[in-house]
Amino acid sequence: MGQGAALITRRHFVGAATLPLLGCQAPRQIEGGFVGVNPQRGHLLREPQVATQPSTYHQTRVLIVGAGVAGLAAARALRLHGMQDFALLELEDSAGGNSRAGSVAGIACPLGAHYLPVPSDDAPEVQDLLEELGLRRRVSGRWRYDERHLCHSPQERLFFEGAWQEGLLPVHGVGAQTLAQYRKFALLVEQARASAKWTIPASKSPESPVHRALNAITFIAYLEQHGLSDSHLRWYLDYCCRDDYGAGLSLVSAWAGIHYFASRHGFTAPGAEAGDHDGVLTWPEGNGWLTQRLAAPLGERLRTQQVVVRIEVVKHGVEVDAINVHSGRLERWRASRCIVALPVFVAARVVRGAPEALRLRANNIRYAPWLVANLHLDTPLHDRPGAAPSWDNVIYGAAGLGYVDAQHQNLRPVPGATVLTCYRALGDHPDGRRYLQERTWAQWRDEILAELSTAHPDLPGKTTRIDITRYGHAMAIPTPGTEGPASRVPQQLGRLCFAHSDWAGYSVFEEAFTQGHQAASLHR
Repeated sequence: MGQGAALITRRHFVGAATLPLLGCQAPRQIEGGFVGVNPQRGHLLREPQVATQPSTYHQTRVLIVGAGVAGLAAARALRLHGMQDFALLELEDSAGGNSRAGSVAGIACPLGAHYLPVPSDDAPEVQDLLEELGLRRRVSGRWRYDERHLCHSPQERLFFEGAWQEGLLPVHGVGAQTLAQYRKFALLVEQARASAKWTIPASKSPESPVHRALNAITFIAYLEQHGLSDSHLRWYLDYCCRDDYGAGLSLVSAWAGIHYFASRHGFTAPGAEAGDHDGVLTWPEGNGWLTQRLAAPLGERLRTQQVVVRIEVVKHGVEVDAINVHSGRLERWRASRCIVALPVFVAARVVRGAPEALRLRANNIRYAPWLVANLHLDTPLHDRPGAAPSWDNVIYGAAGLGYVDAQHQNLRPVPGATVLTCYRALGDHPDGRRYLQERTWAQWRDEILAELSTAHPDLPGKTTRIDITRYGHAMAIPTPGTEGPASRVPQQLGRLCFAHSDWAGYSVFEEAFTQGHQAASLHR
């Protein structure tokens, strides 16, 4: 997955341990708790709003509601166009949405999204952002990305059949039939790439019969149609879907399953000549590195701890009512225009007289709950044989999605304390949100430690703290009929404009950022 000049190579020990510890030693006391998201604030939207006279009034020209990636992108675009008379309201204590950062024992780590693929020319708005931040520059007429921020090698490994292997596709010891199915799927991806355009953002792809046909069925149905039944291939494709979309083969559309590969680097079967893979930008704090820099210039225009309960177009503009969490009082904002950068299900609840497109979209979206656990380790872990410790480390067959090492980009010669960030997507769970919220921190702690101990038997003895972030509606799942190039963001609807990755049907930085930038262009 390298990009540009040779990447810096680094080896060190990371890992996890059994639970309980072996022998007569008592299990280590591990601290921690739930952090990062306050579900009680969001639940205020469920309560009927009693007519209350606002305690405070504010006036601004453009009001942005929601400070996730789309809202921050809209704010940046307004600033770049010379517009300074705007404000941005955010529910949580900090901006960034699913791309926020945290820290454990002084080590920065992600609370959600943890990388950004090097964007293609289909995402010029994102390219411009990276150039502004000094990550992208021209060298001898060619674009180069700062190696310090490109993911260092080794990037990925899989714990499979008791050992680590390079890459995430199971290859060691698999049979000829499995390899044949890998080659067949690679051919299908190339045929799809040749027959239609695949882009990120998806809205840059002209709608085609290929897209429509794939968008009508699930990915598992597509695999059945083509006789792709190999368990190793299906595990890998299911992992990819859960990792990117929050749910597996049986829920996501075939469009989403193919888009995962066709929009970027394709699918390379073992033994085939690999093309140039896209580089990946990553930081200890994940994509929080980006959102922190997008939020920094906003100053007092960014208002956090604001629970927006009403957005309504009135005679001479837009009125927005928000509960100020700090004071507990209702405040009213009046603006000429409003950019609604909220998840679709929230927007449909708070926008009075919601347009038909918004209500239909809200009724059709299924959301994936997510859990993000950050484990602080005070000493390096011993590693099993095989591939070297990597940035992304996955356990074959596990319920979770593995872990990334927050210190992977660190060039220290001697390994030390680190934070491992583990991910669990619950979009396939029949009652995922309730399951996520009702399980105690101790139950999640024990489950995470037990799962990672499969590959790292010493993890519990070296873990000092586990902080867990829960997202009840983390991302829209691209189910059949709800995503792809056919799903266009509503353009300006009177004084309102909508921008959120939900309108693309799946949650990636490029989609949200481009939508926010475009929404601001309509409101200059």
